[in-house]
Amino acid sequence: MKLTPIRVFLLVIFLTLLAAIPAAAGFIWNGKGEVKVFNRIFPYDFTLRRGLDLQGGLQLVLEADMAAVPEAERSQALESARSVVERRVDFLGVAEPTVQTSRLGDSYRILIELPGLTNTEEALALLGSTAQLDFREAKLQSENFTPTGLTGKDLAKAELQFDSTTGNPQIGLTFTAEGARKFEEITGRNIGQPLAIFLDEAILSAPTVQEKISGVSAVITGTFSLAEARLFVAQLNAGALPTPISVLERRQIGPTLGAQELQKSVVAGLIGLALVVFFMLGNYGRLGILATVALSIYGILTLAIYKLVPVTLTLSGIAGFILSVGMAVDANILVFERIKEERRWGKDLKTAMELGFGRAWDSIRDANLATLATVFILFNPFNWSFLVTSGMVRGFALTLGLGVLISLFTGVLVTRTLVRVFYR
Repeated sequence: MKLTPIRVFLLVIFLTLLAAIPAAAGFIWNGKGEVKVFNRIFPYDFTLRRGLDLQGGLQLVLEADMAAVPEAERSQALESARSVVERRVDFLGVAEPTVQTSRLGDSYRILIELPGLTNTEEALALLGSTAQLDFREAKLQSENFTPTGLTGKDLAKAELQFDSTTGNPQIGLTFTAEGARKFEEITGRNIGQPLAIFLDEAILSAPTVQEKISGVSAVITGTFSLAEARLFVAQLNAGALPTPISVLERRQIGPTLGAQELQKSVVAGLIGLALVVFFMLGNYGRLGILATVALSIYGILTLAIYKLVPVTLTLSGIAGFILSVGMAVDANILVFERIKEERRWGKDLKTAMELGFGRAWDSIRDANLATLATVFILFNPFNWSFLVTSGMVRGFALTLGLGVLISLFTGVLVTRTLVRVFYR
C-alpha cells in the first residue's frame, strides 16, 4: 500500500491523538490509577515527575572518610557506600530519588536528592549512620565487652516484630548459615553471661544467655520506640557502610519555592513560544501557520514521552525543552528559506517544495547530529569520571536530546506532510 500524503497525514493525526492521552493526564483527567482487562489489573501512572527544585525536598552532600582505606580501594569503597545509601533511600519511600558519587581532589562525596521529603531528621539518621551491628561478650565478670566476630555481615535479614506479651517493638534477626553457626557457638560459651548487641558503638541491649541457642533466628529487645525499631531494621537490611560518612552540605527546598520556580519557568516558556509563533507567522504566512501546527504536535509528543519514559523534570530540564523548541523551528526555517530560493530560481510550487525539503535535509541532519554529540557528552551515560556527572546538567541534556530527536520527526516529516496536503 502506497503511503500518500493524505495517509501519512491521517497517521500523524492518529499518533497525535494517542499521545494526547498521557499528555493530558493530570490536566484534564486523573493521570494515575488502574485499569482492569480480562480480569487482570494493570496500574498506570501518567503524572509528570518533578525534580527537587520544582517539588521541594532535601538535598544532601555526604563525604566519606577514606583515611583508613587504601588509596587503590577508595573508588570501590565509594561505590559500595553509594549502593548502601541507595538501598537506605528506598526505605524512605521517596519517588524519583537521585544518588550519585563525585570526587573532588581527595574528597569522596555522595550527592543525594530526595524530592518531596519532609521528615529531614529521619532521613539524616537513616543515611548518615554507619549501621555496623556486632555482638560482644563479657569476660570474667567485667563490664567491658569484647567483639565475638558475629556482625551485621552474618545477617540474612532483619524485620520488625512485636513482643506477644507486652506489645513492645523488637527486632527479629535471621542469620546466614555461617552466622547461625557463630551464634550457636557464642551462646554456648556464654551461658549465664550477658551478650551485648551494639549498633554503631551504641549498646541496644545486653540480655543474659540462658542456654545454648541453635537455629538461624534471634530477637533484639530493648527500650527503643517503634520509630527507632523501624530505623534499625532499615539500616540493618540496607547493610553497613564500608566507611564512615559525614554530612558536608544540607539544603532544604520548600514546596512553595519549587512551585514559584515552576510558575516562572512556564511563563518564560509561553513567552518564548509566543515569540517563535509571531516570528513564523510574520515571515512565512501560511507556511508559518503549518509550522505552528507542527510545533503544537511536537509539544504533545514531547510531553507524552516525558510521562511515559518517565523523565524527572527540573529547571535545567525545562531549559533544555525550551531550547529544543527553538531547534524544532530551526528545521522549518531552513526548509522554508530553501523553498523561497527555489521559487526565485523559477521552479513551480510543487517542485520547489520537494527540492526545499530534500536539499535542506543535509543541513538539518548535520546540525542535529552535532547537537546530539554534545548531548551525549553532557549526559555522560557511562559515568566517565573526566566528564560532567552533575544531575542538573544531565537533566538539561536528557530533555534537549529527546527534543532534538522528536523535532527531527515533526520538523521534517510532519511539516512536510502538512505542506503537501494544505499548501497550494
